[in-house]
Amino acid sequence: MLFDKIQDDLKQAQLGRDEIRVSTLRLLISEIHNVEIQKGPPAGGLSEEEIISVIQREVKKRKEGALGFRQGGREEQAQREESEQKVLEGYLPKQLSNEELTKIVESSISEACQLALVNGSAKPSLQDMGKIIRLIMEKVKGRAEGGTISALVKERLSK
Repeated sequence: MLFDKIQDDLKQAQLGRDEIRVSTLRLLISEIHNVEIQKGPPAGGLSEEEIISVIQREVKKRKEGALGFRQGGREEQAQREESEQKVLEGYLPKQLSNEELTKIVESSISEACQLALVNGSAKPSLQDMGKIIRLIMEKVKGRAEGGTISALVKERLSK
């Protein structure tokens, strides 16, 4: 299981005295526990998909943090954020290429039309974007960023 791998990697990082890896994995484990607590009583732990979702959120925070530090002229802090981001990305599934993602977007748009999820028209509009993105997110399950998917769908629906 992914959580067990994270814990094992934390132990190895501690033995290897890898400061960045240790602090990043400790924070990740803490965030996973926080989500478990928020989830409530049926404490059987989080599913793989939920853990991946937590990791994706943490990666996004690191990207935004690095950008903010760089804009503030704090290059050392930005590099640390990027190092943490790389550690976290190692636990994410292989990301889809733009070509693969574009194919999934196009097939999901036509699927949405067939399932009549869109406003009854032959061509979906930007108002249907949320329904189409939900379809795509089910298919990609953590292998693509939401922002990238959103941009592709918006571009496709704007044509």
